[in-house]
Amino acid sequence: MLVKVNYSQAQIIKRQFEGEVKGIDQFGIFLNNVKVAVGMFIPGFGIVLGIFSAFSTGLAFNAISQTSPSFVSNQISPLIVFLTPFGILEAIAYGIAISRSGILSFQLIKTKNKKKYWKEEYLIPTIIELGIVIAILFVGAIIEWQMV
Repeated sequence: MLVKVNYSQAQIIKRQFEGEVKGIDQFGIFLNNVKVAVGMFIPGFGIVLGIFSAFSTGLAFNAISQTSPSFVSNQISPLIVFLTPFGILEAIAYGIAISRSGILSFQLIKTKNKKKYWKEEYLIPTIIELGIVIAILFVGAIIEWQMV
């Protein structure tokens, strides 16, 4: 959100964002969030995807705050979304996914040719965490749809 864009760029970003979310329902919200979260589980790539996702979200929030009079005149930060129940749930889910990506990346470098060890120590917990993240995002999507 700290990246500065001029007003015309902000309008373009805002229109693109509005086009992407037009007509979206709780299932669409859920699928969008799950796609990002599943990608965040990929060792190494997940961390990069998480950074890109955070940057993109910040850029969209910045564009909305620059082009929406209610945000500017009342000095309401669009980051307030992270204080909503669905914002908190999404932050937790993405945090779990990114941290697992980091753990898996480290372990891929550290342990080689130990298939049994990998299955017991990393594959099973990753699958469990993936299920938890999907459940969190499902609840978050329902809450987000109801609030929006």
